[in-house]
Amino acid sequence: MFLRVGQLNFNWTNTESLFIHLIAGLADVDKDVAIVIFLTLNTTSARLDLVDRLAKLSRTPQAQRDAILELTTRFRKESSLRNKYNHCIYSFDPEGGQLNTIMMRIADRKNRILVGKQEVADAQEVANIDATIERLKQLNLDIWQTVARFGYPI
Repeated sequence: MFLRVGQLNFNWTNTESLFIHLIAGLADVDKDVAIVIFLTLNTTSARLDLVDRLAKLSRTPQAQRDAILELTTRFRKESSLRNKYNHCIYSFDPEGGQLNTIMMRIADRKNRILVGKQEVADAQEVANIDATIERLKQLNLDIWQTVARFGYPI
């Protein structure tokens, strides 16, 4: 399980770093400037918002806008599973049973809060992680193709 979470993180981070090229192309700056912008924004959400907003500028040709927004939409769809495994703690059954995740998040409800939701990390969850990794790999390739297609800085 932990190997898969590591692979998920690697693919996520590797794919997110490609936003540097999208920022460079959309903002019409060189890669070094785009790296500074990327690193200054310290959350994935902020980076996604920036790429989306740059794509939505009226100066961005429609074909580029559509292509970029499709990529960022796909990336956002993968975030819930990645966030789950990056923002939880793990509980081990001393008898060798299932691995559990414990969410490190407060869920506000109408008149109470929920803390520490537990879920079993079973075979279905492993399959979900594997599927997410494969989608991220394909997204990575698609971003590279888009960067090349529009001549964005590499």
